[in-house]
Amino acid sequence: MRPSPSPSSLAPSSSTGELTVRKLEVDLSTGFDRHWHGGDAWRSMYYNALSMSFPVGEQFFIDSVRENLTALPDSPEHADLRLAIQGFIGQEATHRRVHGLYNEQLEKQGLVNHWQHWAQRRIERSRPFNPLHRLAVTCAYEHCTAVFADATLRYASWFDAAEPRMQTLWRWHASEETEHSAVAFDLYRALGGSHAWRVRWYVYVLLTFSWEAFSQTCSNLRHDGSLWRVSTWWSALGFAFGRDGVAWRCAGPLLGYFRRGFHPEQPLRPHLPDDADARRLAERWLSANAGAYRVVR
Repeated sequence: MRPSPSPSSLAPSSSTGELTVRKLEVDLSTGFDRHWHGGDAWRSMYYNALSMSFPVGEQFFIDSVRENLTALPDSPEHADLRLAIQGFIGQEATHRRVHGLYNEQLEKQGLVNHWQHWAQRRIERSRPFNPLHRLAVTCAYEHCTAVFADATLRYASWFDAAEPRMQTLWRWHASEETEHSAVAFDLYRALGGSHAWRVRWYVYVLLTFSWEAFSQTCSNLRHDGSLWRVSTWWSALGFAFGRDGVAWRCAGPLLGYFRRGFHPEQPLRPHLPDDADARRLAERWLSANAGAYRVVR
């Protein structure tokens, strides 16, 4: 395992400072339909699976950033990064709370959250590692999330059929993930984290995430009674390989993480004009939907 970097290896960060923390004004206490995504069992249960992973996952991201922050010199060149980290923690804590409420409704529907236990066991096994390894894992998950967030905001077909509250929840989450996508990466780079370990952990995260998302979705579908329906798997094929399917729309941006010169603030889709960049999409959604949330700080 790679040792901690020496102070001389620390580099300035590029995070831009303060992030807004928002409280989502969406009431989930009345519950929602089992197939809230336009009656589509696969899509509903897939996004339910993602939500099941978030409370434990978001807490891990917060903890990994906090524990590595102690190694960052308290110097002027890192002032913006320290400020951005405060906002990152605030946003992730809000996501954790909202998805906790979401998951309570899934439990009432009879779904069983296995993913939280899989994630917690991995976290416990990582305790002996150098903290930079946990931060590298956080960077990897943050990039995967940023790619999915970009597609959520970019392609109307991903959520336009969903129940309005769920559209708002997922697009709000996507917007904030886009805003803070560079924070963990900038901390990792500022602490001298290596490219080699960054990409190794990314491969691990891609494989782990893909398998666990599929497994939890299948579990959800089994408890829902829709696992063996032809329509379920036809929808799964369309979700992966349809016109705006995950395979076509996310493969390129996901592979971009392997570049040695990669940075999260670079456009995920460089062939598009600047006003179509993920950050512009997030800004526009947050501006157009200001009534859906309340600014906390």
